[in-house]
Amino acid sequence: MKIYPIVEGHGEVQAVPVLLRRLLVEARCYCVEVGRPIRRTQSQFRSKEEVEKAVKLALLQPDCAAVVILFDGEDDCPKEVAAKARAWARGVSGHVPCDVVVAYREYETWLLSAVESLRGKCGINDVAVAPDDPESRRDAKGALEEFMPERRAYSETLDQAAMSANFDMGRAHRRSRSFRKLVKAVGEALSRLQQPPAAWPPAQWLDAGAQ
Repeated sequence: MKIYPIVEGHGEVQAVPVLLRRLLVEARCYCVEVGRPIRRTQSQFRSKEEVEKAVKLALLQPDCAAVVILFDGEDDCPKEVAAKARAWARGVSGHVPCDVVVAYREYETWLLSAVESLRGKCGINDVAVAPDDPESRRDAKGALEEFMPERRAYSETLDQAAMSANFDMGRAHRRSRSFRKLVKAVGEALSRLQQPPAAWPPAQWLDAGAQ
């Protein structure tokens, strides 16, 4: 059985499966896999008809056991946008677990929130430090680029998946409310699939003194 992500952008098509697989490993869940992402545009996530069509497409996959919709909130309130899209999605998902997570501003905000763990990787310099409030920062892509060498531009298709494979998820969990929403959504989906993690989120992620 598989979790099918519905995502925004070519970078997320590559990055989100990497991230979801890491979360499944942390949950010690080895019988659930990640399906090929379904991509939609930012405007389509604001359309009831388009959200329903995307969910129905995921449900057509014979191994679809759950659906996770993930897109950027831009300047909108993540809670309000997610609630609306979630109602649309669950209206057609039936018994299949389905949730919507909106990254505050953009996906890269999660990477920025744990940028210290990327030092020396993916072009990030050795002195990179996350802002005190990563989710308040506009243009997280640009913020990541500031930690890269001159003439080295951040690339969604080249860097997003690589950073997703390497950033400290525990640090991101402590610093980013919207990342915590994703972690919670994955845990709830696994519980409904009769694969509940023993402890979720992992206890070490909750340690306020962890770096």
